Amino acid sequence: MNSLFRRLNESDAVAVAPSILSADFSRLGEEIRAVERAGADFLHIDIMDGHFVPNLTFGPMIVEAIAKLANIPLITHLMIDAPGDYAEKYIEAGSSLVSFHWEVGGCDHEGIVKRIRELGCGAGIAINPGTPLSEVDHLLSEIDLLLTMTVFPGFGGQAFIPDVLDKIQEADRIKRERGFEYVIEVDGGIKPSNAAGIREAGGRILVAGSAVFGSGDYGEVIRSIRG
Repeated sequence: MNSLFRRLNESDAVAVAPSILSADFSRLGEEIRAVERAGADFLHIDIMDGHFVPNLTFGPMIVEAIAKLANIPLITHLMIDAPGDYAEKYIEAGSSLVSFHWEVGGCDHEGIVKRIRELGCGAGIAINPGTPLSEVDHLLSEIDLLLTMTVFPGFGGQAFIPDVLDKIQEADRIKRERGFEYVIEVDGGIKPSNAAGIREAGGRILVAGSAVFGSGDYGEVIRSIRG
């Protein structure tokens, strides 16, 4: 894991990961360079298969193209039915960290986490707003990232669900009390007006899509979200 990720784990620093799904894909290279100049720390890439969530995005070839354009690490978020079959392809494409959902049924979550880490990539578990943290308690010691969704996955531009702040606080408390090393990433409806509450709850990587790419000043939005 890169030095920034280690610093986030060891301190109260906050990083911002613009969600590339909200970028203008007709000028993708320009968009990536623009958020990098604006101070983005990571790029967050949402992979949807049209089955696990009711939307379809893109596959490893696009991630590989993004990796060639980007100078910051890629966090790839798999919202797919068979993460064990595809995680390796996204690692090979250039992802620095791959997360997948606890809510995916019929898969060996522990085995997938182990395999991702064996391949030299960070491993994350994502949980939906309605999933209690207790369901993934047995995985918290093994993961590099806990992705806490503050919207139900599938579409960008949704409104932030404030009740999830309690879960973020709980995840932060457990991490500190047990000495775990996962970083808490928060994704969904994040914008400058609600970012402070997320940071205070323990969110350390804040994902923002339309708030960044839909703004007239990427740098100002990223600075405001980071605080």
